[in-house]
Amino acid sequence: MGENPQSRVRLRPVDLARPHGLSTQAVRNYEEAGILPAAERTGSGYRTYTPLHARALDTFLALVPGHGHARATGIMRAVNRGAADEAFLLIDESHAQLLDDRRTLRAVESALHDLGPDAAESAPRASPAATFIGPLADRLSIQPATLRKWEDAGLVSPRRDPLTGYRVYGEADVRDARLVHQLRRGGYLLEQIAPLIDQVRAAGGLAPLEATLGDWHSRLSARGRALLAGAAELDTYLLELGPSDAAR
Repeated sequence: MGENPQSRVRLRPVDLARPHGLSTQAVRNYEEAGILPAAERTGSGYRTYTPLHARALDTFLALVPGHGHARATGIMRAVNRGAADEAFLLIDESHAQLLDDRRTLRAVESALHDLGPDAAESAPRASPAATFIGPLADRLSIQPATLRKWEDAGLVSPRRDPLTGYRVYGEADVRDARLVHQLRRGGYLLEQIAPLIDQVRAAGGLAPLEATLGDWHSRLSARGRALLAGAAELDTYLLELGPSDAAR
């Protein structure tokens, strides 16, 4: 393969940094991290870059929104040392995570729908009606042992009556138990349900969580589009890098 004419073009660190609003030190840091190929040095020790380095920087910055900084760094390091399959595996992991997040969102939406109109209740009222393990288990058509198992997994957190030691389920506990029940019926494992319950608690109930679903959809769509954009930039970079450069 003949020499790429672009390889004769010499760029300074500032030429790479300025279009992206970066500092020249950031460019040097990216090179040292393996995100950019190693730069040549002048006789006086100054770094000189080429359009291929500029393409590498473009690619990295395009990968970050979809993959995050750490994984985008891993992808570029792998590509620059000729380990394309390792880079592709990292990309697959990002897509798998996105798919898992989409399934999580679908599960939450399905559970909210199945819970019915009272899913709109958010935080516990000032004086919520409390219930005990037996009545709650009957209401959900499950065994009390199942509720105890969910408690051990951190999915429900009833308080204990100070006099009797009995478990007392407040309104928020009943809400969590109903949500867990719906998700279990949908085939979700307890370890998969735990982060969903955390989301509900962080939102302050189901109603605030339901209100955020549209934003959740938008963020997942944006991440999917970012993965697509990053893939396009990476493909262009791989073509410009060429098999001989990638194997170095």
